Amino acid sequence: MSSQGILLKEYKELNKEKWLTIDFEEENIYRWDLALMVVNPDSYYKGGYLKCQLLFPKNYPYSPPDFRFTSPLWHPNIYPDGRICISILHAPGEDIMSGEAADASVMYRDDKAAFQKRVLEDVEKSKRDIPEGFIMPTHESTKPAAPKVVNDDDFWADSDAEDFDFGDDDDMGSGTDEQFDADSDEEDVVNNDSDDETAQIPHTEKSERLDSEMTEPGED
Repeated sequence: MSSQGILLKEYKELNKEKWLTIDFEEENIYRWDLALMVVNPDSYYKGGYLKCQLLFPKNYPYSPPDFRFTSPLWHPNIYPDGRICISILHAPGEDIMSGEAADASVMYRDDKAAFQKRVLEDVEKSKRDIPEGFIMPTHESTKPAAPKVVNDDDFWADSDAEDFDFGDDDDMGSGTDEQFDADSDEEDVVNNDSDDETAQIPHTEKSERLDSEMTEPGED
């Protein structure tokens, strides 16, 4: 797939996010103008409308894009020109902390109240870039949809099993232990009588009957 095809696919996926807007000219898909909206309620940058830019090389994704904020942003990992201090976005040897980024890092370490005040100033400035009539997303509105959970609680709600008449215990063959014992004794008596009758058949009668039923070979 060409770099243009890859970028178009990634654009379609990212464009579904509510905390991000992406604009690019049709004749130049290698330049994206973005706005990042900070919705994290615990972030110092909450409510910020941070404009930034992505420049992709023609051999993307084999070389990283150039990313930078175009909105002023006081942050320990952002250079004065808006570039981010992340090694994967720069060539080797370029991640030397600049003076202003270092100052932000020291302020965050030593005086968080002053750091937060400086950040708030940048956040308020960024809101001037919010397009007229644009509704900023919220933390709740950007949450991914919860997976649908199948509720099995009502599985047996309409079942007629409880109303089904299985009949009386006698019909179902249930009974007391004495009844079961009585039935077992009757079966034993019947089986014993059958064995006695079989034993009383004379041996000669059995033999004669067998002889009459059997024929010698060739008599047919």
